[in-house]
Amino acid sequence: MPELPEVEVVRLGLESHVVGAAIESVEVLHPRPVRRDHRGSTGFASALTGRRVVAARRRGKYFWLALDNGDALLGHLGMSGQMLVQPVGAPDDRHLRVRFTLGGDGFAGRELRFADQRMFGGLLVSEGGAELPTEIAHIARDPLDPEFDDDGFVRRVRRRQSGIKRQLLDQTLVSGVGNIYADEALWRAQIHGERRGDRLSTAQVRELLGHARTVMTAALGQGGTSFDALYVNVNGQSGYFDRSLHAYGREDEPCDRCGTPMRRVAFMNRSSYFCPVCQPAPRRTTRHTTRRTGPVRRVQSGAAPD
Repeated sequence: MPELPEVEVVRLGLESHVVGAAIESVEVLHPRPVRRDHRGSTGFASALTGRRVVAARRRGKYFWLALDNGDALLGHLGMSGQMLVQPVGAPDDRHLRVRFTLGGDGFAGRELRFADQRMFGGLLVSEGGAELPTEIAHIARDPLDPEFDDDGFVRRVRRRQSGIKRQLLDQTLVSGVGNIYADEALWRAQIHGERRGDRLSTAQVRELLGHARTVMTAALGQGGTSFDALYVNVNGQSGYFDRSLHAYGREDEPCDRCGTPMRRVAFMNRSSYFCPVCQPAPRRTTRHTTRRTGPVRRVQSGAAPD
């Protein structure tokens, strides 16, 4: 699934090629991508036709186009969604689902297309959502957001007993850090993903957050990570940060730090990759219970035993 850098690359493309355009018409070619819009396909198209795009914004893995009437076109790429800018008359993409014909100065003859092979992604019109759609208001800021609260993040992590990787993937705690970049940050910090948050020091959590920022910033500079040809920007170009990964997808390959073969384990219907030497698994604690032998006598309140 596209993560924060991939979605930010798409947002930047929309900002460059779509902001300022008028939406002259909308054609919904398949209803599933707009299934979360209560208006249905016809209402979705009607709510957008005639509107002008004034900004392209993002929160975590969601992006939205702010409109001139205060509403927003909110989107999520799911596993295979693409927002593509194409000239009018270009051959339709095989998995084209929604077509937006653009107009206005400098935008005539241009279309914005939403294509999605697996159709886990989607679009909807958020009423009054230009600044922040209510549908995603519960999602936390991401580490690249200038207003991200580092101190608050550290405090919350260290109060929780859940494993640190599970916390990194909790979008109500920190958004945009997906499976790939969580593994990369943990490898760089030399922390196993199952280490409990309350067993980590303040310095360890801060260092891990710093590594998450570093790896995502590097991926953003290279167009995101591309393990799937479907992960593309608005011009149809794939990222290539996968060449720089140290952990994700490297099962049985030597660790870039110590040479030990990397391992893969199942994690939340996904996979986690780590070095068993650089990132030792936490010790399991066993609870010991004392078994009472012989009869147990009940003592009445206020009475002394024999």
